Amino acid sequence: MKIQYKRKKLNSNLWIGIVWLIIGLLTLSYDGQKRWMDYGYIFMAVLYLGQYFYESRNQYLTIKNGKISKNRFFGRTIELNQINWIKKYAGDYILKTDKQELTINTDWIDEKSILELNKVLGQLKLSPEKTPFANKTYT
Repeated sequence: MKIQYKRKKLNSNLWIGIVWLIIGLLTLSYDGQKRWMDYGYIFMAVLYLGQYFYESRNQYLTIKNGKISKNRFFGRTIELNQINWIKKYAGDYILKTDKQELTINTDWIDEKSILELNKVLGQLKLSPEKTPFANKTYT
């Protein structure tokens, strides 16, 4: 199961990348002397567009084979059965094991996907004081 980004977050990276690309192409097409910074605009465009394509393909989180993985360049993976504490703080979910911690920014998650994530986290067998999902039913 993939927990998806909001379209707004993905589209912002796309538009920022397009703006950097336009600035870079206009700067390079100008007949003045070329500076190293003129190529920096193209570099920024490649970074933003690359991030857009990577995030739109892989999405934010993957829940598979009893593991939850954050799909980032230096992402983390933790096993769902090792989670012993879930903390909800300032719109983030902080999943804690004995050795690791995974922070999930819920502001970036699509509304349908947040329901799926809540359902998965609500099914974990944690004591009520260790989860914000106690006594809630997610269908």
